[in-house]
Amino acid sequence: KLHRFLVMVQEDYHSQNPYHNAVHAADVTQAMHCYLKEPKFARYLTPLDMFLGLMAAAAHDVDHPGVNQPFLIKTKHHLASLYQNVSVLENHHWRSTVGMLRESGLLSHLPAEMTQDIEQQLGSLILATDISRQNEFLGRFKSHLDSDDLSLEDVEHRHFMLQIALKCADICNPCRVWEMSKQWSERVCEEFYRQGDLESKFDLEISPLCNQQIDTVPGIQIGFMTYIVEPLFEEWTRFTDSSPLTETMMSHLRKNKARWRRLRHKQHHRDGDASSVCLSDAEEGGGP
Repeated sequence: KLHRFLVMVQEDYHSQNPYHNAVHAADVTQAMHCYLKEPKFARYLTPLDMFLGLMAAAAHDVDHPGVNQPFLIKTKHHLASLYQNVSVLENHHWRSTVGMLRESGLLSHLPAEMTQDIEQQLGSLILATDISRQNEFLGRFKSHLDSDDLSLEDVEHRHFMLQIALKCADICNPCRVWEMSKQWSERVCEEFYRQGDLESKFDLEISPLCNQQIDTVPGIQIGFMTYIVEPLFEEWTRFTDSSPLTETMMSHLRKNKARWRRLRHKQHHRDGDASSVCLSDAEEGGGP
């Protein structure tokens, strides 16, 4: 039954998406596994917590259409109507996951009440990956750490930390080694640019980060690291008491950001040189 469920999940990802595909799901699941093994976290986790964390990671982007929520809203997509423009993609990933859980019969041996509870908890985890709720979760996480009041014996606190771990796993690409991190960065930008091309084709305003003429890969990545990844992982570092894994990730993050900055600098120089050549050509052909 588990095999049937996981095959269904894998097949429900769109292989034509450069980024939001089954490989991204596997990548996030691998990261989640590592975070669940963090000593400060692992000793409190129940088998159910681990099951929920890994299942949510595997299915968190299932049936992703390769475009973002604003695109679905402005094109009046049926999913935007169904979920009333609120966490449209995340609600769809969750409901799709519930459908596959039921079809595969993975939880059929459990009491109905427990099955319902598992489905709701999976929903709460998957909905936490909505990037528009980043500040809400980051603020709560920071507040708990500042107050030193996280009690992982408490089921609600453990669930909150599963949400945080999944959020970290979902955006951890900049914390991986450069060769892998760079590939993921290029893939996500390719997906953004494809959306921008679609918007251009349909005479829609091109969404932020989706204009290939203006939004460069280094620029997008530096912004993502600065405003999304670093603030969350700085708090995760506090939570794990700077564990060896976290220290390694933070080191990769710093190095990768420095490399993107160097690439952006080179790009600016190249663009500047190209502009100078165009200008001198224009002047030479400019007549008396």
